[in-house]
Amino acid sequence: MAEINTRKRGDKWEYRFEAAKIDGKRNQISKGGFKTKKEALEAGTKALSEYNHAGMHFEPTEISFADYLDYWFENYVKVNLKYNTQLAYLNIIENHLKPELGMYKLKSLTPTVIQEFVNKKFIYGGYKKSHLVNITATLSGSLKYAVIPAKLIKDSPANYIKYPKYEHSKAETNRTVISINDFTTITDRFKGTPYYYALMIGFYTGLRIGEVYGLTWDNIDFKNKTLTVEKIAYKRNYGVDVRKVLKEKGKKEEKSAWYFGTPKTETSNRTIKIGDTLVNELKQYRKWQMEQELSYGEYYTNHYLKDEMDEKNNTIQRIIPIEKSVSCALPIANLVMRKENGQFSSPDSFKYAARVIHHDLNIKFNFHSLRHTHATMLIENGAHVKDVQTRLGHSDIETTLNVYTHATEKMAEHSVDIFENAVNGTLSTK
Repeated sequence: MAEINTRKRGDKWEYRFEAAKIDGKRNQISKGGFKTKKEALEAGTKALSEYNHAGMHFEPTEISFADYLDYWFENYVKVNLKYNTQLAYLNIIENHLKPELGMYKLKSLTPTVIQEFVNKKFIYGGYKKSHLVNITATLSGSLKYAVIPAKLIKDSPANYIKYPKYEHSKAETNRTVISINDFTTITDRFKGTPYYYALMIGFYTGLRIGEVYGLTWDNIDFKNKTLTVEKIAYKRNYGVDVRKVLKEKGKKEEKSAWYFGTPKTETSNRTIKIGDTLVNELKQYRKWQMEQELSYGEYYTNHYLKDEMDEKNNTIQRIIPIEKSVSCALPIANLVMRKENGQFSSPDSFKYAARVIHHDLNIKFNFHSLRHTHATMLIENGAHVKDVQTRLGHSDIETTLNVYTHATEKMAEHSVDIFENAVNGTLSTK
């Protein structure tokens, strides 16, 4: 059992104790600078207790939270997260976390400080719950990293956040199940437009919006009735380091473009079956596009793919629109989602349709609710949860089970009815 020793060095006191040997050599942990022997002994007792409990010497850092956020961004966010997520985190760091919490020392952040920050955002900021959740998620992620693997603090004060009560939230809208009647009302409103086909794909496949707009016609196999998800469409600035994007924002010549990137997770790469309804709709859409291309002639817009490297040295592809009259040696992107003149019908353009559905048609909606409706209808009507997981591209079945608990409960009730009917049917025949 290690003992704490103290000694006076100059006019200050120091504690030290024996730690585990490294490569067979003696190893000691010590710290000085205490005014009295009592202070050194008390600090040493605490350090030894923490060492014996965790197998390490814990010594809080003096780093400010603002400086720590820079460290976290460079060493975790830029290394592990996709560009749009990096940009979202950076926006929150620069506009929320640093201005209001950056002056604190990392070790001085407490649950009370964090909760007051959240409450202030709710009361005075007027932020929607979805935005407040994004802010606190970024805060929580940074502090979680400070615990493990950085080992700069013992526990995250963000673990104890309690969210203010909201009447409605984005999560509730995301998890809205759209009735068949409402979906018919929506599709009738947009019949004959690219929005209609985006809605049909989302409803009949459960694809995320970036996956829908990342489809090219080679992803659709009409013969085998399959659809392959292998890329997503997303918007980003090009030729600008992510840290400079916020400064570039608002300039007249903002360097942004649409790109093809990898799906959300590895399991998001998938090939799924599609039914006759969607197959026939997509065939009509493809025929209409070819007719428009003939009609517009040299003024029709084609799209080409230019390989670029992102900040993590991954290959991404910029989608470049060029009129048909201009020759281009780059490979062509045969986009599924396009307008009458061939231009890309992007996720940004779908925001118009979402506003019309929400406000003009008075139907609670966002694109993700199509995904939730698709999965809920499958599970409630007897589809195996494992198949639904694969279809949605969830990385593990727990995600599917947790999100669709209400649907699995209804399916469980249905299973009881099936068993009851089977037993009663058997008995009634005797």
